[in-house]
Formats: sequence, C-alpha cells, structure tokens
Amino acid sequence: MKKKFFINGEWIEGNHYQPLKSPYSEEVIAEIPQASEKEVDQAIEAADKAREVMAKMPAHKRAAILENLVRLTEERAAEAAEIIAKEAAKPITTAKAEVERTIATYKFAAEEAKRIYGETLPLDAAQGGEGRVAYTVREPLGIVAAITPFNFPMNLVAHKVGPALAAGNTIVLKPASQTPLSSLFLGELLEAAGLPKGAINIVTGSGRVVGEKITTDDRVSVVTFTGSPAVGIGIRNKAGLKRVILELGSNSAVIVDKNVEIDKIISRCVTGAFSFQGQVCISLQRIYVHEEVYESFVERFVEQTSQLKIGDPLHPTTDVSALITRNDVERSLAWIEEAKEGGAKVALGGKAEGNVLYPTVILEADSSLKVSCQEVFAPIVLINKIQSMEEAYQFVNDSRYGLQAGIYTNDVFTALEASEKLHVGGVMINDIPTFRVDHMPYGGVKESGLGREGIKYTIEEMTELKLIVWNKN
Repeated sequence: MKKKFFINGEWIEGNHYQPLKSPYSEEVIAEIPQASEKEVDQAIEAADKAREVMAKMPAHKRAAILENLVRLTEERAAEAAEIIAKEAAKPITTAKAEVERTIATYKFAAEEAKRIYGETLPLDAAQGGEGRVAYTVREPLGIVAAITPFNFPMNLVAHKVGPALAAGNTIVLKPASQTPLSSLFLGELLEAAGLPKGAINIVTGSGRVVGEKITTDDRVSVVTFTGSPAVGIGIRNKAGLKRVILELGSNSAVIVDKNVEIDKIISRCVTGAFSFQGQVCISLQRIYVHEEVYESFVERFVEQTSQLKIGDPLHPTTDVSALITRNDVERSLAWIEEAKEGGAKVALGGKAEGNVLYPTVILEADSSLKVSCQEVFAPIVLINKIQSMEEAYQFVNDSRYGLQAGIYTNDVFTALEASEKLHVGGVMINDIPTFRVDHMPYGGVKESGLGREGIKYTIEEMTELKLIVWNKN
C-alpha cells in the first residue's frame, strides 16, 4: 500500500519510497514516501500561504473544525487503534486508550480555541501612566514545525496539532519514521473536517532531510519536538530565534514510604513500568522502597509482573509486545548484561524472543549503571532499597532528567517535603510518575526539555503577546 504526502490539501506521490515493517511480525505493512528538500519546501510554502487565512479565521470556526475532527475520529476509532497497533506494536487495548485520549485532546483544543484571553493593565499604577488604557492580545506566531515520536503516534501529534490550529497557526508535520500512518490518517480526517488547504502539511522522511529543513527555514516560527535529548539540543542550537518547545528524555522514579499499604499500589506500579513495553516518556523506570517494606514490595511486584501476557499487539489480552526496533532489543539486553556485571540482580526477565523483550525487574542496581542513569525506553524497571526519604530524594534527583516523579506516603508532611525537594516538572503524590491527563501542564527540567504541553499551556507557547496602549490625554 503506497502512501502519499499531504501538501497544500493535496495527496502527492513521492519519488522515493521505503517499506514500513511491523515491529512484531516484521511484515511490510506500507510503502512510505521519503521527502527530498523540494517536497519539504513545498510544504513550508503551502503553510506560509495559508497563514493569513488561519490567522483571520474567527475562533468559533477554528473550534468547529476541531469539533468536526473529534466527531470523525470517534466514528473511526477502531480503525485508528488498529493503525497504532500495527505500526507501533502497541497492544490493542492500550492503542484504544490512546485513541480515546486523542479525542479528548482535540476536544480540549476546540474548547481552548474559544478562550485565548488577554488582560487589561492599570498603567496609572506607574507615574506618567495616567490617562492611558492598556490591554494585551495573543496572536498566532505563524508556521509551527512539529516533529513527533513513535510512542504515541496519535496523541502526541494531537498535543502539537490541536493547540497550533486552536491558536490560528499553520503546521508542517514530520511524523516518526516508524509511525507515519497515524499522521497520514489524521490528514484524511482534517481534510474531511474542513481545514483550509495548506493549514496542515504532512511530510514523511528522514530527520536529516525533513527535520533539518523545517528547523532552519526562516519562514517557520515555532519548532515543537518530542524525542531524544541529543536531537532536541541539536534542534535548539539550529533554530536561532524561533520559539522552541522540547519534550525530551526521562528516567522517572517513584518513592515508596514505609507506612504505605503495599498491596494497594503494586498493580499501579506494574502498569507504570510495563505499559507499551516501557516506551513511554514518563514510564516508571526507578523504584525506591523503604527498607521496612522492601522485601514485601519486591515479592509482590515480581509475582504480578510474571503474570503479564506477552504476544501479538492485535490480541485483546496482550499486555506486552515487541519493542519498536531490533536495535532497541539488543541495546536493552546489553544494558541488562552491564547491570549484572555491575553487581545488580535480575529478579525476572532479562531475555528476548524475536523483538519482544520480556518484562525485566532488576534489584540492587548502582546509580551509575545505564539502566538507572539513562532512559531505558524498554520493559525494564529497577527496585532499590532506601533507609530514609532524604536518601530517596537524592537518588531521584541524581539524574540528567527531571520530567515527573511520584511518591507513595501516608504522611502529609513527607508529601509536602517531596513536592518541594524533587527537582522535576511534576510531582505525583500517591501515584506513579506515569500519570498524565491531557489538559495538565506537562514538561520537565534539566535534559527533560523546555516549555510545557497541555493544550492551554501550549497555546501560550505558540502565540505572541501583543500590548496595545491608548493615550486618552
């Protein structure tokens, strides 16, 4: 099945194609066009021509288009989930949940399109400001270049496309090479939803060609990227004075205090660690458990993890399926081997079958090991013993990253202390760091990125604040 680019409201064939293979079966599921600089330039030009149309479009019309998109996605939700499951090897139950979240994200975008507010300023608060009226408005920045990852090929695209359209911007979208089908499906839906030609342009291909061009082109005003820190830092260095929004790496941790009822939290922690094979930006990678409940926690966690069902992503009972590439399987196995050589114990898993890495639980891992200090993006979790909360805070903060962290405790003072001492973008009290709903501000500190996602907050990133002052004197 040969796919096409979506440029200026038209479906355009490419000159060069690459096969797209299922990560699970390794069968070819589509032929994907690979853009040259020419096609990328056409996409930017189309977005540039549509800028004025989108900027002048009233808020209620932008909202109506997004509402149409919601309705169309709801009508084709089963098809959308199957696309995700096939191209990303995301278990179908998890893929269905992603589609539901995608629908919710576009609903939030439709609502927020109608409430992009400014404010009035009392200029007479300053000497010399008498007799003047001042207010602010928010205006769209122009072209948004969106570079999206494989792990949430619909919902993380929605977190860029939704606010961009709500704010009246135009878009050039470069989806991840492994998961372009979800974005091309979105192109079909937006075409049917009544979006003006050129308002979204979808260009598939390599980051070296497509990503480089949209990052450096002077017509682009905003670059929003989700992916690795190395690529994100490169984008920021090349983007010049463009607005840059980066959601980068993480090795999220949860702390378990001694007064917690372990049985109540095990299921939640297992889900946080192994949902979509651990290929989640805020996947639970590190667990620090107070020594008084450590043995009990490990025993129950390993027992429940061992019951996870491995297999075909299209099967409704599958919990864990293939990693996105064979290279990721080999890297993960190498990191597990390094952990064993470094004195850590593998309590469960540590093996692979095809592209499926079995859920792996590692104990007593030193903080310098890759499974601890880097982002595993695989079904691997480490559980370490702590003697105090202060020690736990130090372990969590001893990281290049700082996206989200969690703490389970029944002590309100410990919870407040953790919220202050954990150096991350979001602290989840009595929950795993993997918690996210789509309208909350989401983003991190350190090498976890810049800016915030969550529709209202992204709209602020994708608009310019303008001040208007009237002199009545």
